[in-house]
Amino acid sequence: MGTVENLLLGFSVALQPDVLWYAFLGCLVGTIVGVLPGIGPLSGISILLPATFGLDTTKSVVMLAGIYYGSQYGGSTTSILMRIPGEAASVMTCIDGYAMAQKGRAGAALCIAAVGSWIAGTFGVIMLTVIAPPLASFALRFGPPEYTALLVLGLIFLAYMSSTSLPRTLLMACFGLLLGTIGIDNMTGHFRYSFDIAELGDGIGIVPVAIGLFGLGEILSTPSANVISKVIAPKLRELLPNRREWRQSAMPIARGSVLGFLIGLTPGSAHIISSFLSYAIERRVSKHPEEFGKGAVAGVAGPESANNAASTGAFVPMLALGLPTGPITAVLIAALMIHGVPPGPTLVNEHPNIFWGFVASMYVGNLMLLALNLPLVGIFVNVLRIPYAYLYPLVIMFCIIGVYEVSHSIVDVWIMLIMGIIGYVLRKFGFDPAPLVLGLVIAPTLEMSLRQSLIMSNGNWAIFLQRPISLTLLAVCAALLALATLSLIRSRRDWRSRLAEAETGENQ
Repeated sequence: MGTVENLLLGFSVALQPDVLWYAFLGCLVGTIVGVLPGIGPLSGISILLPATFGLDTTKSVVMLAGIYYGSQYGGSTTSILMRIPGEAASVMTCIDGYAMAQKGRAGAALCIAAVGSWIAGTFGVIMLTVIAPPLASFALRFGPPEYTALLVLGLIFLAYMSSTSLPRTLLMACFGLLLGTIGIDNMTGHFRYSFDIAELGDGIGIVPVAIGLFGLGEILSTPSANVISKVIAPKLRELLPNRREWRQSAMPIARGSVLGFLIGLTPGSAHIISSFLSYAIERRVSKHPEEFGKGAVAGVAGPESANNAASTGAFVPMLALGLPTGPITAVLIAALMIHGVPPGPTLVNEHPNIFWGFVASMYVGNLMLLALNLPLVGIFVNVLRIPYAYLYPLVIMFCIIGVYEVSHSIVDVWIMLIMGIIGYVLRKFGFDPAPLVLGLVIAPTLEMSLRQSLIMSNGNWAIFLQRPISLTLLAVCAALLALATLSLIRSRRDWRSRLAEAETGENQ
């Protein structure tokens, strides 16, 4: 079938009342998660993952994805009204969005952020519709050696793009890979590293690890005494921007949409990186750069469009290649695997209802978010008035109940609690726990493809260099490691020279 016929199939799935309900629920929860400072989409998806176990695959993924791109919308609300980024990708929106609010243009800023997010999100879904199927067809050429090289590249690229140092990120990823080896060996049937605990036979589940690291760990590391400042609540009649503001936001929305989608294709925190880059570009190309920081419309339109387009672009490698570009898509891949649907090139052909239903639901979801984020701003702002002393104990209770309900195992609850403490410690020492989840998710696939490759070659590791695609991917891995090493050497040399200059100045 062609693209149009496939989209019609997708809309026949996405417009079913029950699927529409779960899409709406995901968008609503995502908006609230984005509004609440400190929680973020990863925590929200991780906490609600157990709630999807009784649903079919399409409803589960539609709802969880709605939380992801819905949080990109909701994060702008607190950024503009309170100068508190509800989500990390909304940090840049705080600068000019809050300045517009202080000038009495809070409604216009919210409207531009919502419309820009809708345009960028829709553009991203159109590109996903066009790019993902042919990319999946190309990936069908991949054998075990190519998949091994691709997964290694994904880990290294994520480490290279990470905000923390490359060694720390790779250390976290390797820790996740080691956790992924716990349980029954699929090839030999032997128990590995289970310490005679029968519940660990199936391995450590992604649900208790994700909820522990990002739900419980986030709560432990967030200060309990959060003081909510005064909220600037705009009235409904103040939401429409004037003609000048529409004119000033048109090109930043277009540039942010294209830039965000392209960055979203790469591993790492693309929705965060794209918003920073978009702000920098808008300031560079602006005829009045002095207005930035004082209420520039482009400073709201560009970053908000970029982070929404990036969140959609991240679904392309996830759906077409089965490659998670970050911890959020890793959890979504885990949701597919839990329901027995393997992500990757076979998803388009073997499960067209799920793939095209998911794509069509994103068209509908973006319209839902546009409707939610303008008229209901006042209701979402009231959520911010809930004291964290009441909110967080409820979240912890839902975490424990959700993890226990997955397999009715107290071992999973203990794993969640241990991971929550580990997540807190990692944050205190400057480690990013996200690569740990990524390593845990891809560990079974990486181990299986590696062992299959060595079986194909009778134990000859040169098989990875004898196949053109795997050789190319490994060459890119080597280039990234070389660039990271050179950067590390250069930064240490600069640090030593500055230290020497400081000691010379003290001696004089």
